[in-house]
Amino acid sequence: MNEHATTVKHDDGLPQADRAVEHMQGHWVLARLGKRVLRPGGERLTRRMLAHAPLAGRKVVEFAPGLGRTTRLIMQAGPSGYTGVDRDGRVAAIIGPMVAPIGGTCFQADAAATGLPDGEADVVVGEAMLTMQSERGKRAVIAEARRILKPGGLYAIHEMGLTPDDLPDSLKDAVRRNLATAIRVNARPLTDGEWRALLESEGFDVVWSGVEPMALLGVRRNLADEGVAGVLRIVRNLLTHPDLRGRVLAMRRVFAKYGDMLDGVAFVARCRD
Repeated sequence: MNEHATTVKHDDGLPQADRAVEHMQGHWVLARLGKRVLRPGGERLTRRMLAHAPLAGRKVVEFAPGLGRTTRLIMQAGPSGYTGVDRDGRVAAIIGPMVAPIGGTCFQADAAATGLPDGEADVVVGEAMLTMQSERGKRAVIAEARRILKPGGLYAIHEMGLTPDDLPDSLKDAVRRNLATAIRVNARPLTDGEWRALLESEGFDVVWSGVEPMALLGVRRNLADEGVAGVLRIVRNLLTHPDLRGRVLAMRRVFAKYGDMLDGVAFVARCRD
């Protein structure tokens, strides 16, 4: 992350800087506080996922790279090429310099319609973005991943999950409704079985899956993901920015209320020939 992204100010180069805090999507509120890992299952789940999607010497496409924490992990693995796709031009500006050493690029486009060539990517990575789509939107993005992947290519996703698989529909609806209010995104997490069935129905075979607690605002998770200095930065910004603090407390209440029903899930799926 660029150094300026760790402080809170009116326009710090981050997405949605032009929005009032009360209207910002929850993950960008956290980014404004200095939080760098914005994935439901934390960096641990991201690393587990990437370990099952070999990247060395491969052409990688990343959907919605955000602030680039996963992009850095991808680059460390030594891909032969990298292309990032994000609907926000500010993200493209953040990611571009990170991937320039291997001739990589990041451009502004919708993940459901990237314009990339058919069948050229070895691996597509997407995190914390399908959750925010309707079923139709989810299917459109997954279909686009399949289109740009080579036969046998891998699609790696890390999303918010609901648990257990037999959670009543009434509770699913309550969780989704309250999440949408708290994070200002129409979040529609799925159960493990629903995520798996969705991938399989769009032409993929799941070859690995993993789960971690959805502890995005937990102290232990933040110490693991952000380090002591990062946590102190976040706490300082919470204390000095009451508008951001109010949004975070609202999110925390929802996460606490439904904590037993939420988790972070990841899948690596192979594109069928």
